[in-house]
Amino acid sequence: IYASYRGRSALTGEIIGVDPLSITVRNKQTGTMERKTMYCAVVVLHRVRIVIPAPEMWESGQERPDFVFLNMSGAVIDFIVTGVDREGGYAVASRRMAARAQRYYFSHRPALHREGSRITCRVLSVGPRRCLVECYGHDINLTQREMRYTAIPDLREEYHPGEELDCIVTGFDPEKDDLQISVKATQSNPFDGAEQRHPVGSRRYATIAGKYGGGVFCNLPDGTVCMCNYSYQHEDSEFQSGDHVTLVVQRFERDKRQMYGKILSKR
Repeated sequence: IYASYRGRSALTGEIIGVDPLSITVRNKQTGTMERKTMYCAVVVLHRVRIVIPAPEMWESGQERPDFVFLNMSGAVIDFIVTGVDREGGYAVASRRMAARAQRYYFSHRPALHREGSRITCRVLSVGPRRCLVECYGHDINLTQREMRYTAIPDLREEYHPGEELDCIVTGFDPEKDDLQISVKATQSNPFDGAEQRHPVGSRRYATIAGKYGGGVFCNLPDGTVCMCNYSYQHEDSEFQSGDHVTLVVQRFERDKRQMYGKILSKR
């Protein structure tokens, strides 16, 4: 059953774990087979155990740190079976080879890579501030700003490996094989109409989403983000992310598409 997968086109499966395993690999310098212990992604497909060694996860020069790899349990990936380890009782596969085929397919489909095209991406690994996604064989790091208009204190609370997200192509360079996408571009911008919903001088309830560069990002219930400072009687140490506050709307800057206010009190 293991051998039946070898030589077939790309398969798709969910990573059930990332473990250090002793496997037989080919030494690129000598061409000989040798036993090495390395981190491997483990996929079980139709009760068949398939392992993808760390070097076969990424293209050369695009390797990710171990902590990214270790947080990929639950991610759905494509892979091509390249061999069978009969002694270990599992098949060996390459995600790198499958991704290369996906990128070739993508580059020859103008309807997919045209700027503004709506496609999908898979979440591979999520950290507090960045999310690694795969889109037609391209591994792309997305920051919080590229995920949502609303400020998110910790992306791990909102996104998880294995999710499939809609996204918009914002740029593609076929010569460099460089793809840029945006997830938030699929959503409406809460700033639109905010001046009517939250006129200058109005008081609103909000939640502190984070602090940056001396300012405080506050999320209003409708998703509008208000960049705030504190009223004179308050200090930064009194407030933390997640606190519920009352703010007053002070101004709007249409060029920056940003709403500004002042925090009056903690609720």
